Amino acid sequence: MRILKAIATASLLLASSTIASWAQAQGVTPANVPVSEPRRVLSLDARAMPLGGTFKAVQYWQAYKARFVTNTGRVVDTANDLISHSEGQGYAMLLAVAANDRPTFDRIWTWTRANLMVRDDQLMAWRWSPNHRPGVSDMNNASDGDILVAWALAEAGELWADVSYYIAGRRIAVEVGRKLVLFKAQQGALLLPAVNGFSAGDRPDGPVINLSYYVFPAFARLYLVAPELDWNGLTQTGLDLMKAARFGPQSLPTEWISIRDNGIKPADGFPAQFSYNSIRIPLYMAWAGVGDWDSYAPFYAWSTRKRGSVAAIEVSSGREVEQLGEAGYSSIAALLSCAVDQAPIPANLRAPRDADNYYPTTLHMMALLAIQMRYASCLRN
Repeated sequence: MRILKAIATASLLLASSTIASWAQAQGVTPANVPVSEPRRVLSLDARAMPLGGTFKAVQYWQAYKARFVTNTGRVVDTANDLISHSEGQGYAMLLAVAANDRPTFDRIWTWTRANLMVRDDQLMAWRWSPNHRPGVSDMNNASDGDILVAWALAEAGELWADVSYYIAGRRIAVEVGRKLVLFKAQQGALLLPAVNGFSAGDRPDGPVINLSYYVFPAFARLYLVAPELDWNGLTQTGLDLMKAARFGPQSLPTEWISIRDNGIKPADGFPAQFSYNSIRIPLYMAWAGVGDWDSYAPFYAWSTRKRGSVAAIEVSSGREVEQLGEAGYSSIAALLSCAVDQAPIPANLRAPRDADNYYPTTLHMMALLAIQMRYASCLRN
């Protein structure tokens, strides 16, 4: 065990040193944080924690599945033509494990396996539409969906002592490592968003990454099913890339980022915005209890700029391009204030709103789960 810990520690130090040298060559340092925010020392708990049975507000889960999970186990994206996607199936499976609801977990996993695991590998097609026949019109995968489902299966295997979940989770996790992670990239371990379309061979500005696909709390637990993969290295690279991918006056990352010829810039062909995808970055960091003040500062500044609301940002100018008005988005700001300031969660954000659509409600549920797991004191006041 001591040898394994030593190897893991050395891996983290090597990954950090590698990307730090690379970032310095780009003129990017931790000093690229908003100067208005004083530097702080954060007290974060990064222990790997089991998920099973940790969600105590079961009434919120009951309401969530009544609104978004069909009788067949399909998770419905109510603001996006009622489609389903691997990401949504994974989120709901995680919530079912956290709520210790095995029947619903099995129903969601059965639908996912039957309808999305239709590729010629162990990954999932990312999108299913009720308006298309067949339902899957794009066979490409999404690495965050694959990671979420593998993580949920690993947690289910541990909670319910069922080896079949472990086996299924391992198949997906190993395939992620084999097809989606560039473990020997100069910058560290790069996670591609999908098998097709984002590598150096697929795009002139490739590889292209999306930092919101680095699901940090999953990396801390996937050793349960794939201990041979360097999940610690993937975490460290993700954290270091966040300090390198800082653009514009607010030092925020864009949704899609090009890493080409040792450079880093917003990827071509995508809006250069901090928006719906990238707001998950601080959610995942705080949930996993990883990072330092330099990691959190730009997100904290973004989240506290307007009390009670958050916005999508055009990174080059720092201009707000869209208000994210549903409460689920503001719950991430509340989680950040909790993690950084130990601020209590506002009363109006302690329960998801019935009027919110699938995605902000899901973010709200994830934020509440993260708070219950790591920051319970923020719910006591």
